[in-house]
Order: sequence, then structure tokens, then C-alpha cells
Amino acid sequence: MRAVRMTHWGGPPVLTEVARPTPRANEVLIRVEAAGVCRSDLHVLDARPGVLPYRTPFTLGHEVAGRVAERGPGAIGPGVGQRVVVYGPWGCGQCTRCSAGAENYCDRRTELDAVRTGTGVGLGRDGGMADFLLVPSGRVLVPVGDLPATQAAPLSDAGLTAYHAVAGIRPSLPLDGDGSRGDGGSNSSDGSATVAVIGVGGLGHLAVQILRATTSAQVLAVDVREEALALADACGAHFGTLLRPDTAEALRRRAGGVGVDAVLDFVGSHSSLELAVGALRAGGELAVVGSGGGELTVRKPGALPPGVRISLPFWGTRPELEEVVALARKGVVRVETEEFALASAPEAIDRLRSGRTRGRTVLVPD
Repeated sequence: MRAVRMTHWGGPPVLTEVARPTPRANEVLIRVEAAGVCRSDLHVLDARPGVLPYRTPFTLGHEVAGRVAERGPGAIGPGVGQRVVVYGPWGCGQCTRCSAGAENYCDRRTELDAVRTGTGVGLGRDGGMADFLLVPSGRVLVPVGDLPATQAAPLSDAGLTAYHAVAGIRPSLPLDGDGSRGDGGSNSSDGSATVAVIGVGGLGHLAVQILRATTSAQVLAVDVREEALALADACGAHFGTLLRPDTAEALRRRAGGVGVDAVLDFVGSHSSLELAVGALRAGGELAVVGSGGGELTVRKPGALPPGVRISLPFWGTRPELEEVVALARKGVVRVETEEFALASAPEAIDRLRSGRTRGRTVLVPD
């Protein structure tokens, strides 16, 4: 079968042929129908030797949807022919968190990294930029029914990570429907809470939709590109602005003058974190999702508003993937995609690197 491989650190992705795997014991073989391309793939490709706890070579691709092709004799979960999306973070499968479906926060992650077994599908272990993918167990498969594979695949990271970030701040925001809320307070002109989404790219445009579908918060979008703001508007954002020196003040005014209740930073750069701190109200929530290399100094007293809670969401849980798939099947969450043939993977990766993509890039075996 064909596969897009990471052959050596710092090198380009290589489209090559490898042996098609055979599932044994609890393993399941998936015929890939779509595989997403993510900025995390760029981080892997550009990493220097020794930075990541992975062994090369391995197949890239951690956003994968397809159809069950074969099952090992001890396999559980979806049967042959069933369409699925692959839950990407693979933990030990046995600790308390893994047993609850939170393999993204596996208690043995450090131990697994030490023996260089990889963080999950396409991250040290063979991924889905290939004709077939072997998964260790049916526990990492979530049925998608008739949801198109090109929609399902990006949900396994872009959708799941955005959903997990929103879930972390949701207790302090109004709920959808009757406007009831957690322990947060309203501060916008119409009485609803406010959330700033910084960076309306592959994850951010999904976060806007998830916020609209699961809360009654006012969604304020920020980006450096006009086309990204247009995408935010199409996804339901209430307000959008380019990043400027006065953007923090503009967000505070939009939030009733006291600052926004929460910020979802999908960039994580110095400028985005500076904006987040400047826009947040006291007691607000900051979720840093992007890996843009920015830093925050946590000091008391310091620049951070008093009472601010900071989180570093990583991927999401398997039950959350089931929930975001359900939202997509209902039609309230839709991924903006650009599709490429698997054979055009190097071109698709170059396009992502140059910042010319809109939404999410998806490879389809041709």
C-alpha cells in the first residue's frame, strides 16, 4: 500500500510503498477514506533529532476516517464494513484516565514517551496518510454513520480539540436554550457572556460553531487575515476584528467595558497571549490551544488579571469525540475543507506551510 512517511528528522515527507498490515489479537485494520493535514504535522516534520520522543520512520496523519476492513480475532467495537473516525491519542488503555476515555491525559504518558512508543496515531506510530491504517483496538474507533469522511476526519483533532477547549470554559458560560449559567456572570450589553476566539483557522472556525451550538455566549473573533474574519462571520461569530494595537480595548468595549469572560487562543504566540491578557476580565478563563511559541509570566501580583484561570487543552476525550460527531451529523458543525489526492500530499503540506489554506486540508486516497 502507499503511505506518506516521515523518514528522517528535518526531511520532507516521502510518498512510498509499504507492506499492508494484517490485524492480530485486538487490532483492527481501517481502509482509509480521508486523512487530515494539520500544523502539528509541520511541527513533527520540522523537529530536530531528539526533540520528540519518536523513532523514525513512521507514517504521518493523525486525523483519520474510513471503513473497518479486517479485525483481529480478539477485536472489539465496530464490525467489518462499518464507517468510523479514529480517536487519535493512544494511551496505555488501562490507567484510570484511559479507562474513562481520556487517553489524551494518560497517567503513563511520560513512561510511554520514555520507551518511544509514540503519542498516538501518526505521532510516532503509523498514521492515516495511507491506503490502510492499523489501530491497536476497537476502543479507539467512533462510528460516524453516513457523515462524509472528509468531514469526519478533521473532527478527530481540529473538531475534538476545539470541543475540548470549549468544554473547559463552558461551566462559566450561559447554556444554550434557557440562558441558565454556571458560576460566571454576564457582562455584554445584552446580558450574555463573551468569548474571544483568537485565530480563526482550522480549529478556530470550528470553535466558533461549537460555541454557537452549545452556549448562548457572544462570540468575538480575532485574526490577522480578512478572509479568516469572513470565515468567522460565516460560522456565526457575532463580531470580528483584525489584530491591531487597540484590539484588546475594542474587545473590552464589546464586552461591556469590563473585559471578556473567556479567551480561546488558537495561536499561542507572544502577540496573541498579550491580547488575551489585555482583553480578559478579572476571574476570566484563558485556554491556550495554539503552539505558537509565546510565553506568559505567572506572578502574583503581575500582569494577569486577578482570579484568571489558565488551561492548556490537549486533544480531547473519546466521549467528547462522540459528542462532536453527533453535532456534525446534526448539521450544526461543518468543517471548511480543501481536498487533495493522497499522491498530492507533499503539495498539500507545502500549501499549509505557506498559510494558503482556508479551514482544514484533507487527503483522499485516489
